[in-house]
Amino acid sequence: MGETRDNDAYEEELLDYEEEEEKAPDSVTAKVNGESAKKGYVGIHSSGFRDFLLKPELLRAIVDSGFEHPSEGKFLTLLPVYLQHECIPQAILGMDVICQAKSGMGKTAVFVLSSLQQIEPAAGQQQVLALVLCHTRELAYQICHEFERFSTYLPDIKVAVFYGGVNIKVHKDLLKNECPHIVVGTPGRILALARDKDLSLKNVRHFILDECDKMLESLDMRRDVQEIFKMTPHDKQVMMFSATLSKDIRPPMEIYVDDEAKLTLHGLVQHYIKLSELEKNRKLNDLLDALDFNQVVIFVKSVNRAAELNKLLVECNFPSICIHSGMSQEERLTRYKLFKEGNKRILVATDLVGRGIDIERVNIVINYDMPDSADTYLHRVGRAGRFGTKGLAITFCSSAADSDVLNQVQARFEVDIKELPEQIDTSTYMPS
Repeated sequence: MGETRDNDAYEEELLDYEEEEEKAPDSVTAKVNGESAKKGYVGIHSSGFRDFLLKPELLRAIVDSGFEHPSEGKFLTLLPVYLQHECIPQAILGMDVICQAKSGMGKTAVFVLSSLQQIEPAAGQQQVLALVLCHTRELAYQICHEFERFSTYLPDIKVAVFYGGVNIKVHKDLLKNECPHIVVGTPGRILALARDKDLSLKNVRHFILDECDKMLESLDMRRDVQEIFKMTPHDKQVMMFSATLSKDIRPPMEIYVDDEAKLTLHGLVQHYIKLSELEKNRKLNDLLDALDFNQVVIFVKSVNRAAELNKLLVECNFPSICIHSGMSQEERLTRYKLFKEGNKRILVATDLVGRGIDIERVNIVINYDMPDSADTYLHRVGRAGRFGTKGLAITFCSSAADSDVLNQVQARFEVDIKELPEQIDTSTYMPS
């Protein structure tokens, strides 16, 4: 099997940076369709961060992270030019932005950089100026890490993350003693802190929703988000991001980076395997033995199946670890770090990590259990082939219901997913 890449890359990665349009449309509301969108990579030197007149401190952090010289061959230096020319300049100007862009295209960079660019806390000011909401604790933790990394040379800007599973008194004490300027969190915990008057939102100037469709489609979470939104000032910037947006929650003005039918990922090879439920374990074992990979994510449909499959893989001497909602928050984050840092090469997970979680070395995703929808499929397979790399997605199909979902995926995203051949060319999914 392929060697795991240098763990130093973990410290130098940036969320969601990948590739995209060779030429951007003129209008913020323009929609890039399949015919006019010629895919291509454009380097930072040709149209880069300096063009946005960012703060010197921000540019320095960007350079430190290795995003300045694409000629050095680091694929992480490639930023989608459509997001460069449309989203970031609009966001920096304080305009409201709603962006639908597939996984790995740079959505996180838009709100992290634009928020840090705009926030100028006064000396001694302890007020929350930016609020970022997302639907999982892991994603909140990851977004906070990005804010911290790019505010390295902005010591006056304080960032904090709040989510459930942590004693709320810890969060209340933090807000009382050292109120952050940027708050990242999950709706439930943010609302609890705001209701108790520990978190004041009256000075929020930037309201950001990441993976907004997930929050707005869940009635309970939507209620929480709406209540939080009402606690913020009327005059503020609103930014919303997701890879998939259902038509009933789309407002009239938004940015489409791709036609919905083209949301599948470039460089991602997709196959399915028809087999019975009883044949899954043997087939998985054979695949892990036969395929070259850096890291693999295996998705299952329940907590129990995640735990049992991981146990089986460990017994077969595979370097496997699992993450699911049945674990404590501390345990989940510990395991997430182990996998992210390359100490484990196989992750068994539920859809808890199906959205927004970025791990550069993952180049294979296996759907051990078929996802419940085309949207979930897109988010799952988007864990492979991120940052402009190649990737492979293999889906087990063991029932008529599974076949229906697979057909929905092919119809919606206009992709032809073929049965896995006996031999697969490693060069099609492994970086050279």
